[in-house]
Amino acid sequence: MVDARSPVTTRPVRSAHKRVEHTYRPADTDTEALTATCLPGDEALSAYAAFCRDSIFAPAQSPHWIECWARHCNRDIVVAMLSRQNQPVFAVALEIVTRGSVTSACFVGGTHANGNFAPVLPAAAAEIGAADLQGLILSIRAARPDIDLIAAERLVERFSGSQNPLCLLAGAQSPNPALAVDLTGGFEAVLGRASGKRKRKKHRSQTRKFEAAGGFCRIRARNRAETDRLLDAFFAMKADRFAAMGIKNVFDGAPVQDFFRELFGSEAHKAAPAFLLHGLEVGGGLRAVTGSSMTANSIICEFGAIAGDELAFASPGEFLFFDNIREACEQTLAVYDFSVGDEAYKRLWCDIETRHVDVIVPLTLKGRASGLSLRTAAAVKRRVKANRILWKTVKLARRATRGGGT
Repeated sequence: MVDARSPVTTRPVRSAHKRVEHTYRPADTDTEALTATCLPGDEALSAYAAFCRDSIFAPAQSPHWIECWARHCNRDIVVAMLSRQNQPVFAVALEIVTRGSVTSACFVGGTHANGNFAPVLPAAAAEIGAADLQGLILSIRAARPDIDLIAAERLVERFSGSQNPLCLLAGAQSPNPALAVDLTGGFEAVLGRASGKRKRKKHRSQTRKFEAAGGFCRIRARNRAETDRLLDAFFAMKADRFAAMGIKNVFDGAPVQDFFRELFGSEAHKAAPAFLLHGLEVGGGLRAVTGSSMTANSIICEFGAIAGDELAFASPGEFLFFDNIREACEQTLAVYDFSVGDEAYKRLWCDIETRHVDVIVPLTLKGRASGLSLRTAAAVKRRVKANRILWKTVKLARRATRGGGT
């Protein structure tokens, strides 16, 4: 729901931004009150990292993700926490950005953050109520009166068996579905549910083509140099792809690229990295790259791209996904998650479809107007994307407008 075409302005953290505590609980309840606290600056990041040691959270809400983004893209981050008897039970990290004249608080990482689930103690997830979240919102507004709008988008409703407290707030379905593969029964069972005979035949055919082109290998980045090599290739592939599609390249620019280099590069040497890169090399050149994150029982494909070269006809991306999914089964993971976005190559595998939730909370009159605009735009996108003919027409028009052709 964030308009990628709008310029984003980030500002340095100002010393006037202060710690604010607020306790909010209706008078007609005897439940023990939760204290809402909004922390600014470095204090926020330290408190957030400490709390995450005992909580569950999605990859895009991990301390590593937050710290890398703060270092390279935007240091203006606040952390709002709910605590009981001075012990945190829930936290949400938000970056502050200005688009035009509207200042928003959104998940750290912007549109790169998907399947969002803020850190929570599993035992407390079901106990947090809407009244507690109102206290959280009030603490953010008191600490940062410059914020017009809180945009908690692409929320996953459940994670690791716990409900998402933020989904208690009024929200709407995100425009794009999230697609995933159920790995129950292992790789043979997955193939049995997804045209396995055809997939195996195509994989053998691709193998012959790649061998004839100079041989191939699937690699995983295991150090910073390999990380940079795979990301260099990915950024180039994605730039070409976005240009052809006629849409803005959300991976463009040194800050965002440096964020991903550190996010993946600092994990590459680990035996069980939280973020990892895979590549398909054919004839000495990288033809496909995927970047993934790990949870306790799943792997999430955060992004992927293929080279638009002489081997593109052989679908190197599909080949790499085949091996990635097979490896996920060997690791006894429960789900291979393709994340947000409805694409034909995902539909070839996926048997799980979910809708994320977008929560928009206006804090000012300006925020109300902006929130209405965001909700209206999201509703239009949902309707357009639900109509395959209309959506195809929109994509063709977009390419023509950007000069990408058809």
